[in-house]
Amino acid sequence: MMDVSRTDTSTLGRWWWGVDRWTMGALFLLIIMGCLMALATGSSRMRDLSAAAATFRQLFFPTLAICIIVSVSLMPVRGVVRFAFLGLAAAIFLTALTLVIGTEIKGGRRWIHLLGQSIQPSEFLKPFLAVCCAWLMVWGQKYGKFAAMLVAVIPVLIAALILKQQPDVGMLVVIVSVFMAQCFMAGLPMMLVGIGAVGAAALGVLAYFMHGHVRMRIDTYLNPPAPNPGSITQEERSLMAFGNGGLWGRGPGEGTVKTHLPDADADFVFAVLGEEYGLMFCMAVITIFAFVVLRGLARLTKERDLFVALSASGLLVQFGLQAFINMGSTLRLIPTKGMTLPLVSYGGSSMIGIALGMGMLLALTRRRHYRWNEGA
Repeated sequence: MMDVSRTDTSTLGRWWWGVDRWTMGALFLLIIMGCLMALATGSSRMRDLSAAAATFRQLFFPTLAICIIVSVSLMPVRGVVRFAFLGLAAAIFLTALTLVIGTEIKGGRRWIHLLGQSIQPSEFLKPFLAVCCAWLMVWGQKYGKFAAMLVAVIPVLIAALILKQQPDVGMLVVIVSVFMAQCFMAGLPMMLVGIGAVGAAALGVLAYFMHGHVRMRIDTYLNPPAPNPGSITQEERSLMAFGNGGLWGRGPGEGTVKTHLPDADADFVFAVLGEEYGLMFCMAVITIFAFVVLRGLARLTKERDLFVALSASGLLVQFGLQAFINMGSTLRLIPTKGMTLPLVSYGGSSMIGIALGMGMLLALTRRRHYRWNEGA
């Protein structure tokens, strides 16, 4: 542990005694788990690389994520606001750019190649959008709550139109859900929240009829095909992995499901955890995610600054919702959706996007002896 005196008034000293070290430790623990899983899974992305190069690739993004979390958490609240608006502008531009020069993968145009790397800009869109919408809600309060929501919904609509064109329905569901949660936190009347929920459900029905891959996933979930020994679906293999793992798992590196799933280190990493480490380890992972979300929300009950409460709650809802979607689709509780398990799944864009969000969360929830918007 760092040896920093409570009387240390330096930037590092104020950060160390103000930041939520328990939440930061839980996030680092998830990253370490992701490193171990990435090295044990033996991703197909690494088969053409030497052992040293593959190890470097597997450890590079987790290390970068830790650096991002720490560096962003050092920012003052004003710095977080500026950073979020600049980041949102860049993320919207790059996400729109995917419609022009993006690479189409599995029916979606969500990736662009920059500096020799494949990037999914919408992963960066999520955390910046949550903070910017919170600031716009607070800024617009002087014109009334309803007017504040109308102002805050503008960047959400812009992002939604771009994501609809890609299409990326799962990402769209996440950002709309986070915005609705923030509206509820901001005091929007329940009737309007209900109307918004009905509207979101109507858009879901529209997506079902307009996008074939959405319809296929929902139909497969509601009416699964009869078991066929010669053709086992990804969802069936995932459930088999949990059955093979049992209570304590088959042991590190001893799982077989990772050789049959194309995204074993990303979308289906939870199934690999279940087979190799068992039910008890999976419960521990779920507990860590729940700890981060519930501890964060509990700290916000004492927060008097509306902007901090709205932005931090949005980031927490986003973090928890993404974890639920990944684990729920792996366990076939919901239709499958290609969404990573935060900080555990392999993936540069996803890990960096989550790290940015968690870094801003830690920066916003640091203990301070002044109000950031009073110039103290």
